[in-house]
Amino acid sequence: MPQLSCKTSTSVDRVFAILEFMDSSQRRWTISEISRRLELPKSSTHILMLTLERLGYIARDPGSRKFSLSFKLSSLGHSVLKDMLLPKVATPFMRSMAQSVRLTVNLAILEQGQAIYVQKVDGPGFVRFDIYVGKRTNLHCTAVGKVLLAHSSSQVQRAYLSRTTFIRHTKRTIASSPELMRELSNIVDRGWAMDDQEEELDVRCLAVPVFGQDGGVIASLGISGTVGQIADDTIENLVSQMKEVAHHIQAATDPNGRVPDMDQKLSAN
Repeated sequence: MPQLSCKTSTSVDRVFAILEFMDSSQRRWTISEISRRLELPKSSTHILMLTLERLGYIARDPGSRKFSLSFKLSSLGHSVLKDMLLPKVATPFMRSMAQSVRLTVNLAILEQGQAIYVQKVDGPGFVRFDIYVGKRTNLHCTAVGKVLLAHSSSQVQRAYLSRTTFIRHTKRTIASSPELMRELSNIVDRGWAMDDQEEELDVRCLAVPVFGQDGGVIASLGISGTVGQIADDTIENLVSQMKEVAHHIQAATDPNGRVPDMDQKLSAN
């Protein structure tokens, strides 16, 4: 049997570095800016960006030379997410909670050093957040991400904390390994995490772990709202409700991989 080559493609590595960088940011970027931020040759970055634009995975702002991810890219992976058991199990509980707390409820899992949203239920009202199924987000500045990292193995944490810099979205963003390490320890102790305007100003998010049948954390359940909606004196009550919902999701997760009868499960609760 022929041996598989362990060689990698530099161009492929650079393409995914560009896409992941653009996905982690809420702004648009020029070719020169991306070249500098990722320390890539400008000529190579130019070719790769134009290729991604031609294929429809990034789009150029007509009024500038700046690029952003396209809707075509967001469609990748939807078939995988659609077949996942966890979002199907969690959705009815999330809908009930969104109506109860009148806030957006989301569910995320850990994948390749980022949190990826696998389900989202909008709360009633006009406030909407930039969260969608399939979106990837950083661990250090989001409540769902911090919960997932706090309950990861020491090996995963060391790899993440070894980074010398973290993307700073606002002046409140955690930007150092020692500060993040202290935050992760606090999250494990108290059982929940908060993003207090760390990714976006005037936005607060809370998150709690969702445990699996084996006792390990399989996901992070979060809620998002404005600072006014998630006021200091409401946090304790919101976290209590979230932990109850997370417990229901855990109890509904069938270890054999079957999706339970959700109507029966909800009526029982």
